[in-house]
Amino acid sequence: MTNRLLTGDTVPQTGIYYVYHPAHRLIRTVRLHRGNLFPRCSQCSDQVEFDLMLPLRAHQYKPVQIFELPLLDDAQDRNARSEETG
Repeated sequence: MTNRLLTGDTVPQTGIYYVYHPAHRLIRTVRLHRGNLFPRCSQCSDQVEFDLMLPLRAHQYKPVQIFELPLLDDAQDRNARSEETG
């Protein structure tokens, strides 16, 4: 079992994180930077769970702090799913 990280936890490592939140269609991956806090859902403010997928070197990217994860509308969700499946 994986120890998922939660909204409000401090991001331990800069990288691409997979987002778990069954209540809404959120973006599925997000780039987060070490030292920032994991964001909440913009719709319900519920805790969202995260797993590190791909560690990144912090100096490769300009840090941007994300406070809330946006919801996807139906068209964005279909596009995101088609990109995931190749």
